[in-house]
Amino acid sequence: MPAPRESYDSTRHPDLLTWLTERQTGFEHWAHEAGGATLFDFSNASLDALEDLVSEAYTKTEEITQQRRTPFIQGAVWYVGEVLCRRKGWVWKFEPDFDTGEVPPFYGETEAPGLLDTPCVGTPEAGPGEHWYPLNTLRRLPELRGDVRGQRTSCCVRPHSR
Repeated sequence: MPAPRESYDSTRHPDLLTWLTERQTGFEHWAHEAGGATLFDFSNASLDALEDLVSEAYTKTEEITQQRRTPFIQGAVWYVGEVLCRRKGWVWKFEPDFDTGEVPPFYGETEAPGLLDTPCVGTPEAGPGEHWYPLNTLRRLPELRGDVRGQRTSCCVRPHSR
């Protein structure tokens, strides 16, 4: 039986907290492996570099979906979300299913179509459906960049200022 939405704190899900700790403590190693520790400084240039790395490594959305539990994609998800948290004052969350209110397995063994089982970021007071899912942003890169290879898009990863 799922916990009622009112009693569930999406910022305190135990698997989310563990994941965040793992990403934070492994950030330097991930950054070094991904392209160099100095490259990833939470700047716009670093988001552009990450977009390039993802686009070079993956040409299809399905590839990113299949690799969503790998260290590179996990680190990229954290990095994109962390930039938004640092710049906009957003927080990490793991939201229950919008329709059922059930909390899915965190990064389940297999992806269930239509089920959001990955962390998201948003304002502390954001309600259901008002969140940004970094994995979905990464998933869009191959299709958005497919027709514009070699051109800077920056529409996907870099947060827009308001």
